[in-house]
Amino acid sequence: MQNLIECVPNFSEGRDLDAIRQITDAIESVEGVSLLDVDPGASTNRTVVTFVGNPEAAVEAAFRGIKKAAELIDMRGHKGAHPRMGATDVCPFIPVSNISWEEAVACANRLGKRVGDELDIPVYLYEKAAKDQARSNLSVIRILRKNKTA
Repeated sequence: MQNLIECVPNFSEGRDLDAIRQITDAIESVEGVSLLDVDPGASTNRTVVTFVGNPEAAVEAAFRGIKKAAELIDMRGHKGAHPRMGATDVCPFIPVSNISWEEAVACANRLGKRVGDELDIPVYLYEKAAKDQARSNLSVIRILRKNKTA
């Protein structure tokens, strides 16, 4: 049985279909990844993407999607009905087949380190991947970040 993990990144673009396509093309460029769903929302100005793959491929695909989103999405004028943290709002990993929650957390950690190191983008790990229990709830992180930037 194959090891499969699901990744559900939320990108802060729901109106520009060309930008969304470029992001999903970056994700699909990774061998071993299957794109399951792309759900853009105009009012939220965000797209929820769902894909699966083995852990290594999923982390690579998520990185490529985040990198492409950072290149294409300018958050300075972003407007949408849903709160957002950046060009990539969230990027959770969920175990599907022969993957434990510990392995999903390890994927989040590898991705977070790479995004921080290579793209110089701040990363907040939340829920099961949080390093500090006080930051495990995403809504708390959003409030802390909003107060920091206000």
